[in-house]
Amino acid sequence: MIAYTARRLGLSALVALGVVVLTFVIARLVPGDPAAGWAGPRASPEERARVREELGLDRPTHEQIIDYVGGVLRGDWGISVRTHRPVLDDLLSLLPNTLQLVLAGLLIGLLVGVPAGLLAARWHNRLPDVLVRSAAIVGASMPVFWLALLLQTFFAGQLRLLPVAGSWDADMLAQYPLAKVTGLPLVDALVTGNWPMLASVFDHLLLPALVVSAYPVAVIARLVRASVLDTLGETHIQMVRSLGFAERAVLGRFAVRLSWNPVLQLCALIFGYSLVNSFLVEAVFNYPGLGRYAANSATVLDVPAIVGVTLLVALLYIAANLIVDLVHAALDPRIRLR
Repeated sequence: MIAYTARRLGLSALVALGVVVLTFVIARLVPGDPAAGWAGPRASPEERARVREELGLDRPTHEQIIDYVGGVLRGDWGISVRTHRPVLDDLLSLLPNTLQLVLAGLLIGLLVGVPAGLLAARWHNRLPDVLVRSAAIVGASMPVFWLALLLQTFFAGQLRLLPVAGSWDADMLAQYPLAKVTGLPLVDALVTGNWPMLASVFDHLLLPALVVSAYPVAVIARLVRASVLDTLGETHIQMVRSLGFAERAVLGRFAVRLSWNPVLQLCALIFGYSLVNSFLVEAVFNYPGLGRYAANSATVLDVPAIVGVTLLVALLYIAANLIVDLVHAALDPRIRLR
């Protein structure tokens, strides 16, 4: 396991290095002159030349790449043109909200998708199976922004059951300050026993999390259904049936245990897709996270911020793949021998 972990860590580090270099290339391909953006529209040619020198844009490309990679490793991701703060500080302050939204969506996806997939497999080609498959197709193909607007209009606009936007009630936060423990507002409120803020954060999180969960629910339900059906057709499951076990016991005690592999393998992909979807959800619900930060930065062509968001999302996806691979190897020793 140690050798496998070392190999996966080394490969992930190489991929991360490639991503860093790629983000540098993307930053240079963006139209416009970064020096002009820093100096301002009324800057003279001399001032722009001075800014180019300060930013190192007049140096050879290979030196700029080395400096950029070194800066990323040191935590220097540049200064945001819009906020005038270090990009990494901006991203780290908003990352907990985005992670909270994505993880909440994935949790709903597991809690709903797994039972739905089992139900469809249990009643194969019957009405429950048809309903689950139809709902999964709709959930996987429905545009995220449209679903977000639909739920926002119905639950927040018409029924007025949930907040329209934001991550918590500002007046509630002023009255019940939220202590930072993990950085995730919902978890911090729960750990510290701040029940008013817990209710406020939960109310603001529910609709965005439901939208993010649409894709995980659909994919997990279809994966569980297909995996369980494949497992039920195997010889050893038929042998278990011949021993007189009830169908519920065969499904719950044997088939489910042998069907986790495909779901686990796609967990990183589902995480990455949900992370991208969360950007659109944050824009619709005005939720303070990486997505809204990226959207606001794009409107003013804040290249350091846009590149920083791109880099952070890529690194999160690499980390998710690494974690899934290690968990998979720990549960299935055959993986370590490949």
